[in-house]
Amino acid sequence: MTIPQFRLSVLDQSPVPEGLTGADALRNSIDLAKLADRLGYHRYWVAEHHATPLIACTSPEVLIGPIAAATSRMRVGSGGVMLPHYSPLKVAENFSMLSGLYPGRIDLGIGRAPGTDQRTAFALQRDRRQIAPDDFPGLLAELIAYLNDRMPEEHPFARLSKTLPGVPEIPEVWLLGSSPQSGIWAAELGLPYMFADFIQPGGAGIAARYRAEFAPVDHLKSPMTSVAISAICAPTDEEAWRLSASGRMIYYLLQTGRLAAVPTVDTANRFLAEQVGDSRAVPPGRRFVVGAPMTVKAQIDAVAREYGAEEVMVVTIVHDHQARRRSYELIAEAFGMC
Repeated sequence: MTIPQFRLSVLDQSPVPEGLTGADALRNSIDLAKLADRLGYHRYWVAEHHATPLIACTSPEVLIGPIAAATSRMRVGSGGVMLPHYSPLKVAENFSMLSGLYPGRIDLGIGRAPGTDQRTAFALQRDRRQIAPDDFPGLLAELIAYLNDRMPEEHPFARLSKTLPGVPEIPEVWLLGSSPQSGIWAAELGLPYMFADFIQPGGAGIAARYRAEFAPVDHLKSPMTSVAISAICAPTDEEAWRLSASGRMIYYLLQTGRLAAVPTVDTANRFLAEQVGDSRAVPPGRRFVVGAPMTVKAQIDAVAREYGAEEVMVVTIVHDHQARRRSYELIAEAFGMC
């Protein structure tokens, strides 16, 4: 087996299996991170979602610390922090602390989406007199200025960069997205860029534009592209397809605004047969990388080439945690990582 020309990493959404609790899901995330560290995955990111029975992690910065403490080699970070909910200074302080505790291992992936419904997004606001403005570019610029000690001297917050607790360590900042605008901002700011193909497939043109327009700033001298995909690997194509029923049901529910914990395969197959009319149905507009090790490897290779990516992040949603562990093991073996 040959070593891949790109890095493989994990995006963990801390899925909550039907019949278990959010606390179980968070413990599963730490368990999976330990495995990924041993298998040779490059980085491990945890997501931010709010008010959903499907996903347990509402606060990546809280989960990053325990995962970094339980592992020794991987980079650990957020995929991502939904910046519009927060003060840039508070985010800078949180990730400065983590960087000081785990030097050279912390990533700060930043997203613009709310990670929830509009009502919950409003509940997350500190000031509820009106809906918060869409001022993401300003928030992002302020955050980067804190972390890189680039705040103009005349700015009233200029001295705050000097007070970050983890200095001189800083996190590696990434911009996350699934739209052309996110790629444009990443290029303008000289940031590495992660495209969420599992949300919006077909972003190769956005990634190509990011690379073409990239302007070197600070530490990154050339563009760096990662693509996050949904993948399930099992010993056989048929077993992987069987396991994928849970995720396929979830995507159909999301299309109609319904939320649920990750269903069992049996529950999912009944739903797909009764509600969709086909237990093997695939939600339109989604890319599912599903199959035996060589099947999945070939598809991951193809996605990496499509995006010109230096890194592929894999997110796996299945009901059984042991099947999720096994999926990442088989992918690592297929790429000769272990």
